[in-house]
Amino acid sequence: MTEDRRFFNMFPGLTEEKAIEILATPLEQLDDSSERYIAASHLINFPTERSINALITTVQDLDPAMDHRIARRKAVESLGRLKAQTALPTIRSCLTDPDQYTVENAVWAIGEIGTDDDQIKAEITNLLQQENQSYRVIIQTLANFDYKPAIAAIEPLTTAEDKLTASTAITAICRLTNDYSGMNQIVEFLQHEQVKIRRAAMQDLADAQYYEAIAAIAKCPISLAFRVRALRLLAQAGLPTQKIAFSDIEPYLDDVILDHPKTLDLLHEYDQLPSLDFVINELYQTDFGRCYLATQTMIEHYAGVAGPALMLTYEKSAHNDYGAHYHVIKLWGWLKYEPARELIIRALHNTEPQFQKSRGAAAIALAQLGGSEVVSLLKEQLNSSVFGLKYACLLALNQLGYQEFESSCFEGQEPLLQQKLERLSSSSKKN
Repeated sequence: MTEDRRFFNMFPGLTEEKAIEILATPLEQLDDSSERYIAASHLINFPTERSINALITTVQDLDPAMDHRIARRKAVESLGRLKAQTALPTIRSCLTDPDQYTVENAVWAIGEIGTDDDQIKAEITNLLQQENQSYRVIIQTLANFDYKPAIAAIEPLTTAEDKLTASTAITAICRLTNDYSGMNQIVEFLQHEQVKIRRAAMQDLADAQYYEAIAAIAKCPISLAFRVRALRLLAQAGLPTQKIAFSDIEPYLDDVILDHPKTLDLLHEYDQLPSLDFVINELYQTDFGRCYLATQTMIEHYAGVAGPALMLTYEKSAHNDYGAHYHVIKLWGWLKYEPARELIIRALHNTEPQFQKSRGAAAIALAQLGGSEVVSLLKEQLNSSVFGLKYACLLALNQLGYQEFESSCFEGQEPLLQQKLERLSSSSKKN
């Protein structure tokens, strides 16, 4: 699966030269002290020797000012994303930094860059004996290195009170010992009351390549972005090795992209039917489990009146809230609310990074509305680089009865898209 770089170039007017200049400028001479953080972040777009050297110099600067410390953390992260081997000694020195967030970024960056030096891995393992460290990142990195000497240090954390730590520790032990009997505990975390535990468990299941969890992942009530990512990671690992077939994952990926609440194992429930105003406000929750329950309630109990009410909340707030925006767009489709057609089409074409989920939702919604122009609108999006949008367009076009798929749109794409296209094409020939 290719790295999602949509959020990397957030400052398109900032050149490499200017970013390097900002990093070299004393904080007190900058118009805004946060510029240094922006510069350190932006250099991820320039994998050149001079950018890497500028970032290394920033990391080596131990200025205790908070704005510099924040920029320094970001510089460590950027070096990791750039996989800068020459920065490894500098990043390694950060493992003993008094700032725990710098240590966390250093561990992560070393994992991204990679190393065969067991002494570095031992130093990372020793961090598990220290308080107030990011144990989850440390354990993930050691597991990714397949560093078996860390088992003794990780084992006690499998029963940690902090479930984020416990989940990744259990997963790491399974991976390092090749005994996956404990992964059922991680599957159970997919139904944890705290959304952050559900998200963490999903990542752990993907890291462990635990294919038995595919169905549970698809039904977990968190944002489809996390579920799609987990399924793509499992497909990336399992399809080439034939540990799974496309048919093992296809129906679940279809459900996730369509994202109707009836396909989820919802955690929450209402004691009594809430008001329409209440469930609309629930669409703004960060726990998508609550959003999905609200969505289901509107479909089942407020189908005749929810459309106009959603229009009001869209105009007031949802147009600028990427979570609520997604749910509103999807709901208009399920409700077949024709007055929202133009807003749905606008969402289909919105290329702002934070609204990419809504593009796939718009494709599904337009398939629900139908219309002579919808097929051409969806076909245009097959040239997009956004996985979720392309897959959603395939599902939407298939729903509309379109059968003339062109394989050229998917040349060089990941197998999930290629195999879905082949499946739809073969089905159309049979018909």
